[in-house]
Amino acid sequence: MTVRVLVVDDSVFFRNRISQMLAAHSGIQVVDTAKNGKEAVAKVKQLKPDVVTMDVEMPEMDGITALKLIMAENPCQVVMLSSLTRRSAAVTLEALALGAVDYMEKDARAWVADSATTGMALVDKIIALGGRKQTVSRPLTPMKSEPEHVSNSKIDAVPEVEIPVSVDTLPKFPDCKIVTIGSSTGGPAALQTILTGLPGDFPVPVLLTQHMPKAFTTVFARRLNDLCAIKVKEAEDGDQLLPGCAYLAPGGQQMIIDPLNAAKLIIRESDERMTYKPSVDLTFASVAKGYGSRVLAIVLTGMGADGCDGARMLKKAGARVWAQDKDSSTIFGMPKAVITAELADAVLNIDNIRQTLTHWGQR
Repeated sequence: MTVRVLVVDDSVFFRNRISQMLAAHSGIQVVDTAKNGKEAVAKVKQLKPDVVTMDVEMPEMDGITALKLIMAENPCQVVMLSSLTRRSAAVTLEALALGAVDYMEKDARAWVADSATTGMALVDKIIALGGRKQTVSRPLTPMKSEPEHVSNSKIDAVPEVEIPVSVDTLPKFPDCKIVTIGSSTGGPAALQTILTGLPGDFPVPVLLTQHMPKAFTTVFARRLNDLCAIKVKEAEDGDQLLPGCAYLAPGGQQMIIDPLNAAKLIIRESDERMTYKPSVDLTFASVAKGYGSRVLAIVLTGMGADGCDGARMLKKAGARVWAQDKDSSTIFGMPKAVITAELADAVLNIDNIRQTLTHWGQR
């Protein structure tokens, strides 16, 4: 199947560069380009592309406004192009909440100096997303404007529509002392779905390893903390693990359990040879050593197979592993790898994961 793509960017350089990279792949057809959001909305309606690459800042109509109209009128897979600044991170996370499925860094130097790697990453995303039918899911809570400084107060999350599930149909929750979750593409929405259901007195700490650059994890942790009853923070070296608190691995670094003190986190710079920074495998492996069988690990939506090797170590230690199902995953790569390796004790949709954790936390 050929994936049909619309490229949207006000920069002639990026329109041409992206188009060239995509057109070089036999499984991708660039159906057209657009230089602003207004053109993008019209061309999506006319051409019905499978995937749209969308610049954030454009004249006449910006990418966020265009995204809102596209998702309301002609939903499709949208990948945002964004610079790695805190302001751009906030805007990009807003786009993900509005229905965009992924993002890529917009840095001209990387697109020229490391064009082969950048092009391969873009092509992989487009091919993976092109095979997935866009569905209109319940909306996530819109992101607030980023405050000048962190507030300790919470805002009330917009109530989400619950899908009734009998308690009898939920999987048995394991006897555990920690929950560790790994995710990538589609992870921000999945994590928000799960974490907003947890009570403030959730009985164990939660580790979150989401593939994301540094500027994004700082803003994402703040966003989740505002929306959730539990406390959510970007993990720092030396953090003591506490119940009712979720720790988000900082982008560009690795988060592991202290081998001398399982109640303490170590945040360290990543080896440049590591593909993922942070790595789900590294976090899972350290949790296996620190907590043995008293772990629930959850592998959510994402490209690739990060988390599979770590899940294998967890299973050897006697821990329980859940994987998100295909239908509720944006990209089924990471959970599929765990399921294919026969490491998953349960395969669940995102609502069942949320409700099982919520039910257990309210006991």
